[in-house]
Amino acid sequence: MAEQKTKPTKVTLEESLATIPVERRRDEARRLDAIFRRATGKKPVMWGPSIIGYGEYDYRSAGGATGIWPVVGFSPRKASLTLYVINKSEVQARDLARLGKHRTSAGCLYVNKLEDVDLDVLEKIVRDSWERTPNKR
Repeated sequence: MAEQKTKPTKVTLEESLATIPVERRRDEARRLDAIFRRATGKKPVMWGPSIIGYGEYDYRSAGGATGIWPVVGFSPRKASLTLYVINKSEVQARDLARLGKHRTSAGCLYVNKLEDVDLDVLEKIVRDSWERTPNKR
């Protein structure tokens, strides 16, 4: 079985943010960090070069692969902010309807700018995803 590629690193959040060329994205990442810390009670850990994760849990994919992954997290990418918070619960579906301008995929929430969304609703989504994840540490 292949070894997991994305793993926790020793890089600090500020070291990672210093590599982001767009100041607005750095500022948004700091604001997201505050939201994720409040929602989880955890400090951020860099996973690979660009994922900012909070907590971790053991997973097993449908194909049988196992590993560890952040319970919740985000990546301040150039095109949009990618948030790893989607859990497909009914509660989350209602909150997503109130969030503001966004799009989703299987496990990600994409936001172009934080000003496009209700930050209180976003924090509720992060907290809900955190609380619904089993086997976290």
